[in-house]
Amino acid sequence: MRKLIHPKAVEAIKLDNRKVPAEVIQSILGYLSLYMVVFVVATMIVTGQGIDIITGSTAVIATLNNIGPGLGGVGPCQNFAGLPDLSKAVLIVCMVAGRLELYTIAVLFIPKYWKDVRYPRWRWSKT
Repeated sequence: MRKLIHPKAVEAIKLDNRKVPAEVIQSILGYLSLYMVVFVVATMIVTGQGIDIITGSTAVIATLNNIGPGLGGVGPCQNFAGLPDLSKAVLIVCMVAGRLELYTIAVLFIPKYWKDVRYPRWRWSKT
């Protein structure tokens, strides 16, 4: 309602009457961006195998979010058996990514994380 009265007003985002820190907003936007990239890429790969857009996109949504059946060829009366092997492989990766969460999967591909695990910055003290 305030945006209708003052369309150019800049306001802080609040939750329970407390200002949400910029770091939290950035991490939320980062997660949403990562989710959208995974969704779009997986949908393009699945629909590139000759599957219609409804079946392909809802199959990716169903597997990425672990929510059950999709629509079209992967609906409640059909299953994933008729999909090509590459599409099944992509959907398997989406299932694992959805189950473990995207940040956990992303950490596997960040070299700085593994460097810190093998060679931590702190050292044991000799006491």
